[in-house]
Amino acid sequence: MISNRAGRTTPALLPSPSPSPAADAPRSAGLRYGLLFGPAVFGVTAAGVALPEVASDLAASTSAATWVLTAHALALGIGTALFGRLADSRGLRPSLLAGSFLLLVGTVLCLVAPGLGALVTGRFVLAAGSGAMVSGALALTASSAPAQRARVLAGFGATMAVFSAGATLAGGALTQWLTWRLTLVLPALSLLAVPLCLRAASTRRGSGRALDLPGAALLTVTAASFLLLVQTPALRPSAAVVVALAALLFLAGAGLARRIRSVPGSFVPLRLIADGVFLRAAVVGVGVYAGLFAAVYAVPQVLVRAHGWDVLAVGLWLLPGAVIGAGLSRVAGKLAPGAGGSRLLAVTALVTAVAMAASAARPGPALLIVGASLGFGAFAVVQVVATALLSARVEPALRGGAMGLLNLTFFVGGAVGSAAAGALAQVWSPSTALGVLAGFPLVAGLVAITLAPQSGQASRTLTVER
Repeated sequence: MISNRAGRTTPALLPSPSPSPAADAPRSAGLRYGLLFGPAVFGVTAAGVALPEVASDLAASTSAATWVLTAHALALGIGTALFGRLADSRGLRPSLLAGSFLLLVGTVLCLVAPGLGALVTGRFVLAAGSGAMVSGALALTASSAPAQRARVLAGFGATMAVFSAGATLAGGALTQWLTWRLTLVLPALSLLAVPLCLRAASTRRGSGRALDLPGAALLTVTAASFLLLVQTPALRPSAAVVVALAALLFLAGAGLARRIRSVPGSFVPLRLIADGVFLRAAVVGVGVYAGLFAAVYAVPQVLVRAHGWDVLAVGLWLLPGAVIGAGLSRVAGKLAPGAGGSRLLAVTALVTAVAMAASAARPGPALLIVGASLGFGAFAVVQVVATALLSARVEPALRGGAMGLLNLTFFVGGAVGSAAAGALAQVWSPSTALGVLAGFPLVAGLVAITLAPQSGQASRTLTVER
C-alpha cells in the first residue's frame, strides 16, 4: 500500500516485493550497469556520423538512409518497455539472455547486409536487443540496496556520461579509419557487460504473472506510428502514408487508453501513469533528451560546415562533456532522491537551455560546445535522479516495467528533438533551430523543481509500505 502521513492509504503501485540483487561493491556495480546501458547511446549519436558513408556505399539517398536512425530509435524505445515488463514477469536473467540473442543477430545482419533494406532490418533487431540491455541496467540499478543506491547511481551516471560524450568521437574514428559498419553495431558492446551482470540479475526473479500481450501490441503500434509521424520531415512519405499513420496512431492510442482503464494488470499500469511523480519525471526526461538529441544533430553540422572542423575534432572537443557529466552524476547520486538531486537536475537543465539559446544568438564554437556538453551532463543527471525517485516509490516487482516505460517516453522525446531540429534546419540555420529547441530543456528544468519536496507539503508526500 502507499500511505501518506495524514493516515490515508491508496493502493501500492504493485503489492508483491521481489528480492534485491546480491550485495556488490557499489562502485563496481554502478560501473557494470553503466557498461550494460551505455553502448545503447551509440546507436543514434555515433551512427548519425556514419550516415553519409552509408548512403554512398549502398547507393541510397540521404533521406532513405535516415531509416537507419529511425528504425533504431523506434525499436530501442519499444524494446526498453517490452523487455522491462518481461523482466517483471519472467525474471531479469531470461530478459537479458533473450536481448543478448537479438543483439547478436542484429549485429551479424548489419555487418553482412548487402543493401539498405537488410541493414535497416538488422538495425531494428539490434536495437530491440539493446532495449533489453537498457531496461536490465535500469532495473538492476533501481533494485540495489537502499544503503548502497547513492553510490551505485553515481557510478552508473558517470559511466553513462562518458558514453554519451564520447559517441561522436567513436563514430567519427571508426567511420574514417575502419568502416561505417562497425559504427552501426557499437551497441553490441553491451554484450561484454552481460556476463558481469548475470549474477545480480539471477536474484531478481519475476512475479510469474501473465503478460498483457494485446496491451503490449497496442503500445508498440502507438509508439511506432507516433515516432514515424515525427520523422516525416526527414523521411518525406506520401500524403496517403501520413494520413494512414495518423489514423493508426489515433486508433491504437484510443485502444490503449481504453485497455489501461478497463483491464486489470494491463501492460501499462493505470496506477503507474496516474502517479504525479512518474508523470513529472517523464516530462523532465523528455525535455532533457529532446534538447540533447537536438544538440547532437545541430552542433556537429554547424562546427563542420560553418567553422571547417572535421568529425574527429568535433568529437574531441565534446569529450569534456564526459567530465562534466561524470562529476554532476556523482553529485546527483549522493543527493538523490531528495530535494538536492532534483534541484541539481533543474539547474543543469536550465543552464543547458540558456547555453543553447545563447549559441543561436552567437553561433561560435565555444557556446556550441558548452551547450552540447551541458546537455550530456543533464542526460546523466536525469537518469540518476529518475532512477532514484522510482526506486524509492515503486515496488520492486514493478521497477523493470516502470523504468522501461519511463525511458520509452525519454527516447520518444529524443526522437522528437532530433526530428524537430532537422525540420527547422530546413527553414533556418541549425544554430537558430537549436535556439528554438532550447525550450525543451527549459521546460524540463522548470518541472524538475517540482520533483523536490516543497516546504509545507511533507504531509502529502507518498511513501511505500513494505
